[in-house]
Amino acid sequence: MARFSAWEMRKHLPAVVVGSSLGALVALQAGQAVPIAPLVLIAPALGFGRRWVDALPPGDAVAFFHHGEEREVRVHRRFFEEMARVEPDREAPATPVTVIMGRQDESVPFDLVREVWNRWETSGALREGSRFVEIPDGDHGLTAHVGRIADEILAAAGES
Repeated sequence: MARFSAWEMRKHLPAVVVGSSLGALVALQAGQAVPIAPLVLIAPALGFGRRWVDALPPGDAVAFFHHGEEREVRVHRRFFEEMARVEPDREAPATPVTVIMGRQDESVPFDLVREVWNRWETSGALREGSRFVEIPDGDHGLTAHVGRIADEILAAAGES
């Protein structure tokens, strides 16, 4: 999927690349492969595979709540195993990045995302204009904060 996303980025040359949750991992991976646009990562599911692979209940497939579809979906165990091998957050992105994270996120640990941000910051590799946006009452869906997210996307794209 990241290869497809990288191809799409080269094809369309976007002003900004945005992803939410697992989509933020795809955006981050594609942005590492083709660093041509700022990134906006909304509630990025950092450490997703590592956090889940050992905690999964027995059996296959595993039921998960899909926030976008607002229902449970069945996911094959191999997906989690493959995701545990992917580390798109190992290094800071080569373009400016905005991370938007709700403090009350029930799916992705806020402290884990903040820890990755701090590591990127300490490395000195974050590009000018990078921002960590904490939304104190935000959950994983962040649906009550759509206006704020839209403003951050426009700012990352260089628009007012």
